[in-house]
Amino acid sequence: MKKYKIIFCLAFITVFTACKKDFIDRPSINNPTLDVYYNTQEEVRGATGYLYNQLWYDYLDKAFHSVGEALGGNMLTESGPNYGSGVYNNFTFLSTDPLVASSWLSLYKVAGQATVLFKTLELKKPLVPDPAYLDEGIAEARFIRGVAYFYLARIFGDIPIVDDPVILANSGDYNVPRYLQKDVIRFAIEDFKFAEENLPANSYQPGRVNKYSASGMMAKAYLYTQDYENAKLKANEVITSGKFSLYPDYQKMFTSSSANNNEESLFALQWLADGGYSIANGIQVYAAPSQLLGPDFGTGYSSVLPTLDILNSYDPSDKRKEWSNMQHGFTKPEWKNINFPDGFVYDTTWLTSADDAKKIKNGSRAHSLKYIVGPASSGESLSSNGSTSICTYLLRYADILLIYAEAVLGESGTTSDAGALAAFNQVHNRGGNFNNVPLTQLTKDIILKERRAEFAYEGDYYFDIQRQGLTKAQQIISSQERGTLNFDGSLNSYKVPAGNITAEKLFLPIPQSETVADPKLLEPAIPYY
Repeated sequence: MKKYKIIFCLAFITVFTACKKDFIDRPSINNPTLDVYYNTQEEVRGATGYLYNQLWYDYLDKAFHSVGEALGGNMLTESGPNYGSGVYNNFTFLSTDPLVASSWLSLYKVAGQATVLFKTLELKKPLVPDPAYLDEGIAEARFIRGVAYFYLARIFGDIPIVDDPVILANSGDYNVPRYLQKDVIRFAIEDFKFAEENLPANSYQPGRVNKYSASGMMAKAYLYTQDYENAKLKANEVITSGKFSLYPDYQKMFTSSSANNNEESLFALQWLADGGYSIANGIQVYAAPSQLLGPDFGTGYSSVLPTLDILNSYDPSDKRKEWSNMQHGFTKPEWKNINFPDGFVYDTTWLTSADDAKKIKNGSRAHSLKYIVGPASSGESLSSNGSTSICTYLLRYADILLIYAEAVLGESGTTSDAGALAAFNQVHNRGGNFNNVPLTQLTKDIILKERRAEFAYEGDYYFDIQRQGLTKAQQIISSQERGTLNFDGSLNSYKVPAGNITAEKLFLPIPQSETVADPKLLEPAIPYY
């Protein structure tokens, strides 16, 4: 697989600037030796900072929603550029699809850069009197690699593991086999364990991971593999640390970069609006309405929209529907442009073409609100196309609480365990939600419904469905309304045929370009351990 060689060799010759106020500034590129670089903690931290940003972009750009949300029935991707014309809504994706390739390439790039960096730092250790700062950098890089492999395993199933890309590149033999998914996840967990043991208990800089970030990712991985005892153990370690809490303003957490790296965030990708393409968060460009961004940026493509199914899935008392979605009557006074000089109003009462500039008429009559910060009038720094600095949350404390509740439930049908209920209801009743009325009994379906509402549009719901197994996944997906509203408001219904949802289709196929380059990828997966 020649792509591996390109990715990993580029990583090996990349040196990063010392850590500045913002640790995701663009790196400088040159050809260092171990003798002259990585001699200080600042140099190492500058290097690891790059792992939180640009490497992830090709996945976060469009595949993030297509895989994590469209497959799960939360979003439609039928319109807009480069979203696959609905193949993720109806499970007809192919190995030649661009987003299949970008998911693979981006996440292996993350894993490769992280691996080469920590291998390089390991080589440096004998050359310095006190390697503690190098161990910290190694742990940070291994955490990032673990997350990349965890995503790859959930997206593609059985995949290659490249433990030493430099050796692979130098060997000239790029025929790498696939390994069993369970072994890939075990590999990721080993990275998380190392990170947990070697990262500080407190992040040394806002946005950086710490030991509890690693504990939390372990809990999530254990839950995915149904290792409930370890999931409970690791989630509880995060909870009892007392270092995290739920952010008091749910909507603001996703609509303002001023809430970045708050007390709820365990791991988030970091973006800079003035960094330009692939350095800034582009979700707003594709997910926002054109009426909001069009006048100033020519973007807001409405390429991904909430499904009618998720809009109808919220309980009437669940405020997260209004905190997560724009629907008729939604207002943001601080979002102003030529269309909305007095503030943005989401109005779907479209009557004639003369209403186009201000009124919205799409198949959902809704837009996602998450990661939308509005035009520059909101006070946000934006790139020339409307991309933002808002971080992308990959692990929140709310997830830890719900993982703990589900792990306590385990294989039982129901639970009234006090600890599980306390954890669950913190999320359920956050911000006065459900009028602060707690639940007194939990089931798997109740928790799954809670997760859907809590993490809507955050790129994770499909993995919650996937880990239920094929039969349950077929049941959930085939019952979802994935159609749209016609111009007159009538329903153009569509439900995925159960036959489209096979064991094979629970995962994306390996990109055809990779299987052509490495025929071993077409062979049955083998054990790694």
